[in-house]
Amino acid sequence: MPPTPATAAEAIVEVADTLFTAIENGDIAAVDRLWSDDIAVWRVGAGKDDDKARALRVIAWFTSATTARRYQLLDRRVFDDGASRGFVQQHVLRATGRTGRPISIRVCIVIKINAVGLINRIDEYFDPAELAPLLERPQQTR
Repeated sequence: MPPTPATAAEAIVEVADTLFTAIENGDIAAVDRLWSDDIAVWRVGAGKDDDKARALRVIAWFTSATTARRYQLLDRRVFDDGASRGFVQQHVLRATGRTGRPISIRVCIVIKINAVGLINRIDEYFDPAELAPLLERPQQTR
């Protein structure tokens, strides 16, 4: 059993690291365990927040559309002002699509964590055009 984080900031960093490691590993069950049942997820291009089931389907699609994933952390800022806690992170998500084409997506994400340590809000900002290689179909050989 891992040691208990000594501070609130360490606990937030642990949630962040666990989330991104789970996505890198394609571990949807681990992502599910990190999210509260009432999580709201917004991403660029979405008309409204996704609920937990829809957001997990998006993560599952992404992991199935890629063969490898890696987060390059650019910056992470933890916040805990009493009213809300979580982190803001900038990263580059690098992945390889099933067609073999690489993608590189620069992302800014704001994640809020509830009182029991579960993620209950995600706002994700990125250029959706950077996902285009994942939407390509493999070329058919004749």
